[in-house]
Amino acid sequence: MTTTTVEKAPRKQGMYEVVMEQFAHAADIMDLDPGVRKILAKTNSEIVVHFPVRLDNGKIEVFTGYRVQHNNALGPYKGGLRYHPTLDIDAARALAIWMTWKTSLAGLPYGGAKGGVEIDPKQYSQGELERITRRFTYALGDNIGPDLDIPAPDVNTNAQIMAWIADTFSSTKSPSTRFANLHVVTGKPLGAGGLEGRDRATGFGVVANLKTWAKIHKHDLKGMRFIVQGFGNVGYWTAHFLLKEGAILIAVQDATATLHDEKGIDPEALLEHSDANGRNIKGFKGAKEMEPKDFFALPCDIVVPAALGNQITGENAGGIKAKVVAEGANGPTNTAGEEILRKNKVDIIPDILCNSGGVIGSYYEWLQNKRSEIWKIEEVLKMIHDKIDTSFTQVIATSAEFKVDWRTSAYIVALRRLEKTYKERGIFP
Repeated sequence: MTTTTVEKAPRKQGMYEVVMEQFAHAADIMDLDPGVRKILAKTNSEIVVHFPVRLDNGKIEVFTGYRVQHNNALGPYKGGLRYHPTLDIDAARALAIWMTWKTSLAGLPYGGAKGGVEIDPKQYSQGELERITRRFTYALGDNIGPDLDIPAPDVNTNAQIMAWIADTFSSTKSPSTRFANLHVVTGKPLGAGGLEGRDRATGFGVVANLKTWAKIHKHDLKGMRFIVQGFGNVGYWTAHFLLKEGAILIAVQDATATLHDEKGIDPEALLEHSDANGRNIKGFKGAKEMEPKDFFALPCDIVVPAALGNQITGENAGGIKAKVVAEGANGPTNTAGEEILRKNKVDIIPDILCNSGGVIGSYYEWLQNKRSEIWKIEEVLKMIHDKIDTSFTQVIATSAEFKVDWRTSAYIVALRRLEKTYKERGIFP
């Protein structure tokens, strides 16, 4: 009798597992206070809401929404809301924890939160999305607020959705406090209290980090070839600002297509095509389609994962020959993928540093609303650049102090600030 052994496929590592491994690694190295470690290993609250919405066809559908609030030791909870079919409580939990580290690293008076609705927004009309958003906001109730928990745009959400949230939240309060509640969300349209430059803050921040990286290594971004995974807000603005630095976009990937052209792809033309085709890049005439599995292996200098988590793994990281991976997305590199990149001497600008331009921009919008001021885009972008430069400098210094990689160093900088806060303030009661 012959026995056949069937090899099991490797289990895919979840984002929550990744963030907790990264946290434990940094905590061990810096010898984080055991009490603070216990606090930061747990979320403060996890909110799951189920709410009905009448669709255009008259039928009722019940949706599931999430809001996970990880920690608010440094200030109000802060973090995006995403509309995506893969969103679940574990993903929201991981993203909320990352937001705590990100806001702490950036030196902002915020904690971390994340959430959204478990839907594919492309399956719903604009009117349906408005009703879903407003009903979700109502279901969250007083779990959000301008000095409690401040959502922002994330995957598949935008300024319009933030405006609906702000209007719904304000409408449930006293008319006398309506304008005092505008900063319940950030990333709003300009006419609804938004900040000039907030739309491009995350992508601008990715490029600000790359400029600092280039300065450290005495590189010139001019002429460098780069590839971008994801062509939403972050992917587009990253390409836009890298092009201004003289870099060349040679490939773009989204869920519908992988485009490649060694001579360069025009991000402005691609955006125009994408906007006209439901935010999809497929069918763009300015580049040829290629096999999606070969995307990360393309010869280039800069890789920008700006889509979803767990994209660079042990299965594909070995093919990456770039000088640097700039993490525009949250958690795009899992533990196995990171080990391979480091072994191959590929620099990684970690997500909590690399994509922090968005939350920094959100902070200035929140501050602008609280102060009833209006700032110019040049001022905003300069403030974002200065904060990122300061954070990167701290990461480099801490990396040298502990002799660790940049991701671990970024965690240590963030955890040190939180640890200091808990030690100074104590634990109630």
